[in-house]
Amino acid sequence: MMQINALNDDWTFSKHNDPSFATQSIPEGQSVKLPHTWNQADGQGGSESYFRGKCWYQRKLTISEEDLTKRLYLEFGAAGNIGRVYINGSLSGESRCGYAMFRVALNPYLKEGENLIAVLVDNSYDNEVLPLLADFTFYGGLYREVNLLVMDDVHFDVLDNGRDGVYLSQRKTSETTFELSVHGQVVNESQVLHEGEVLLQLKDQEGQVVIEAKAPLMLDGVSKFEFRNEIDSPILWNGIIHPYLYTAAISVIGDGQVRDTRNIPIGFRTIEATAEQGLILNGKPIKLNGVCRHQDYGNIGNAITKMHMDEDMAMIREIGANSIRLAHYQHDDYFYSLCDRYGLLVWAEIPYISIPSTKDPENHNAVEQLERLIKQAYNHCSIYCWGVQNEITIAVETEHTHNTIKKLAALAKQLDPNRLTAQANINGVEDDSIINMYTDIVGYNLYYGWYYGEIKELGERFDAFHHTNPNTPLILSEYGVDTNPKFHSYEPKVQDYTEEYQLLFHHNALESINSRPFVQGGYVWNMFDFGSANRREGGETGKNLKGLVTIDRKLKKDAFYLYKAYWSQEPFVYLTGRRFVNRHQEMNDIVILTNLPRVKVCKNGVFLVEIESNESMKILKNVALARGEHHLTVEGFDDHGNVFTDEMTLHRVSERDSGYVLENTKKVFNVVNWFEKFDLTNAEASPIKEGYYSTFDTIEVLYGNEAAKAVFLKYFEAYTNNPFFEVTMGVMSIQKMSQIVQYNIPPELLAVINRELNTIQKD
Repeated sequence: MMQINALNDDWTFSKHNDPSFATQSIPEGQSVKLPHTWNQADGQGGSESYFRGKCWYQRKLTISEEDLTKRLYLEFGAAGNIGRVYINGSLSGESRCGYAMFRVALNPYLKEGENLIAVLVDNSYDNEVLPLLADFTFYGGLYREVNLLVMDDVHFDVLDNGRDGVYLSQRKTSETTFELSVHGQVVNESQVLHEGEVLLQLKDQEGQVVIEAKAPLMLDGVSKFEFRNEIDSPILWNGIIHPYLYTAAISVIGDGQVRDTRNIPIGFRTIEATAEQGLILNGKPIKLNGVCRHQDYGNIGNAITKMHMDEDMAMIREIGANSIRLAHYQHDDYFYSLCDRYGLLVWAEIPYISIPSTKDPENHNAVEQLERLIKQAYNHCSIYCWGVQNEITIAVETEHTHNTIKKLAALAKQLDPNRLTAQANINGVEDDSIINMYTDIVGYNLYYGWYYGEIKELGERFDAFHHTNPNTPLILSEYGVDTNPKFHSYEPKVQDYTEEYQLLFHHNALESINSRPFVQGGYVWNMFDFGSANRREGGETGKNLKGLVTIDRKLKKDAFYLYKAYWSQEPFVYLTGRRFVNRHQEMNDIVILTNLPRVKVCKNGVFLVEIESNESMKILKNVALARGEHHLTVEGFDDHGNVFTDEMTLHRVSERDSGYVLENTKKVFNVVNWFEKFDLTNAEASPIKEGYYSTFDTIEVLYGNEAAKAVFLKYFEAYTNNPFFEVTMGVMSIQKMSQIVQYNIPPELLAVINRELNTIQKD
């Protein structure tokens, strides 16, 4: 039987990269406990600059003579982004998938007595290891738990890039019947052949065995096995309504003894994506009321524990979400288990994001990360789709990019034919792009009313896409606005970072999604603020502020309660604007968020009004506030006569509180008509000559010629001093820049630049 021993204590850490640490003890290291990251501060805007590099972890492991008779493996929850494991100085394993679990076989490298485990972890830029560029911190470290697996000679395969060595599938075969398929392989590492068998027992939540089956197995090296059994009228896993789980106990028996066992929860359900009714769960349409989640936490980084994950899940459940997009990489297996348990449908994905590799045109790392994600998360019934790319065309869209997306989607179907595939496109991908044919579900990350356009254009884009692609299931895979809860306004507007604008933005998004049955649903970007080390925005450094909750989980923004009002069945009332305490105008609108039909509002103990409506957002307009302090209360009533209350205190002041306003919010990318300083009068497009530079060449190619580089800098030097530019030079062209709305490049300017570049001959 497998024993799992935690190895999270007694590690020594060094930020100094010394190759001798593979064989020699770190002389002056820091004692740490896993999970651990070295970016918990600087990755979220700390005082020191964001560190990316090679660091070392060491631990001693004492092995007895009896231990050496067992099969021993080290299991690393993850190493960000590259991990190399040395046992007594010998390289015994490597991971280049920074968000996936990996294991190392120990026996060839161990000795009786004290053994040195040394792990080199590297989060520096590597063009062949994804992600290459993204709006989140690439935390370094052994940021998940490490275990020692002690196993019998005969055991389920633990080195197939999966987790259990056993894979469960279920599918409906008739009106009342489901088929349970179990397959995997058993490894016999002894020198003796054994006759054995694999035993399956499926148990319900009361422990009753509803399926029992066995299959003979010749335990010779690596042996494959497979079961197919039917279950009649199972209790269905029905999302958050009733997430019923059975348990499949699979054991391998050799010479009459149980050698290894897996106990795996499984839910029986059907899922279908339709273009007119949205997602169908167990035969009924379900609107995906979803949030996106990153895995980090304030002052913790991504070295989170089960306690942090439980806290996140509690808040996600509080707003009534029924789905989660776990972005933009493989998350801790424990969190997928929480989604199984609580019934949240999961979009799981890999970090094939923003830009592809220029050194590895086949993107082997994307393939490897997808294989590990699917194999390791395969048994989680909450996962309904595999995401194969996120905004991968942000810098370049070529036939090669298209082929990679198609290849990844095909691989997902090969590894798991029973689940849907999905992708998340940037808004610049045209509705009729061939990319939209490659996956079962097409997602768009749309930020109308924040990075571009107006909030009303969101619904217009939905309608335009559906008109162009009437048979393609569509989902809003991201949407949100950066919000600092200390900023407030009577007249909220784009990029003022106020809670009031966030409320307007999300209210429009909810109405746009809910009024269109063909939209599968949406995923709020993001449930929590998260680390983005290179950001300087909204009065904060090192953070993306689009969360409904602050990064430390201490403050729920007003928009949090908007979603709770729309989605949750738990009765409540909430007064927005409680942090907008100092009000300088006499007349004020009071906004109430609730899922109750009737509310009563009082000011300073005096009844103001009773509102009865089914609207989740109820607005009491033009409440007069005299100078001084005012206490507002609201009571909500359910159909059973229960009363729910909320209150807040406001101050009427003589002048606008300057602390509510973020000054100097303009950024270089948003300067209006910056190109007017250039002469665009002679802007007629002309044919491009072969063998000469043009706006279609990558910036890296332009930089290879001094004259072409000078032309580029003439127009775009103001944009070059940022990490995005440095990382995308190899794939970004001026032509592609013109498709990114933040650059605001008019077609006339492209013609002018092309005319200049097209006079410079290539070598």
